[in-house]
Amino acid sequence: MPLDSLISTQGIMVMLLAAYAGAMWLFLSSAPKVYTVMVSDLQIAQDLYEGLLSLPIAQVPLHYYYDYEQTIGTAGIDPMYLAAPMGRAAVRGMKGSEGLWYQLKKNTQLHVITGASLGEKNRQRHVCFDRDCLEQILMRIQTRGVKHKIRSEKPLNFLVKDYDSRTIEMSEAAN
Repeated sequence: MPLDSLISTQGIMVMLLAAYAGAMWLFLSSAPKVYTVMVSDLQIAQDLYEGLLSLPIAQVPLHYYYDYEQTIGTAGIDPMYLAAPMGRAAVRGMKGSEGLWYQLKKNTQLHVITGASLGEKNRQRHVCFDRDCLEQILMRIQTRGVKHKIRSEKPLNFLVKDYDSRTIEMSEAAN
C-alpha cells in the first residue's frame, strides 16, 4: 500500500516539489553574498577598485541575470546621497547585472552601480548601506597603504585619495 501512494500522481508531485526545493536551497546557499555600492562616477570608481585597490573582477552571480531586481532600500537614505535623476523608479528599472563586479573575499562580491550625488567640494561619493562592506574596503585601503582619513566611525565615513589626487568619500548610509 505505501508503494502505491508513492507512485500515485500526488506522490510524484510531492517528490518533484521536494527535489525542486532541495535544488533551490543548494543554489541559493552557494550564491555569493553581494554588497552594493552606489557611486557618483563609474569610471572613477573603476580606476579606484581595479587600479588602486587591485580588486579582481568577478563574474555576475547567476541569480542576478534575467533582470533580477535588487532591493537596495532607497526609502531610508538621505536624499543628499542620491543624484537628482536617480530615484526609486530608476533603481527599480536597473538590471541587476549592470555596473561593475569585484571579488572582495572568497564568497563575497562587490557590485558597484551609479546613482550617488557628488559630495561637498565636488568629491566623488561612494555610498553603501552595509557597514561590513565599507569595513572590508577600508581594510583593503589600509593594507595597501593608500592615503585615507577616517572622518566618523558611526556611521562609517572616510576619505581616500586616488592616483589623480581626487578625494573620494566612502560613506555608510543608514537604512
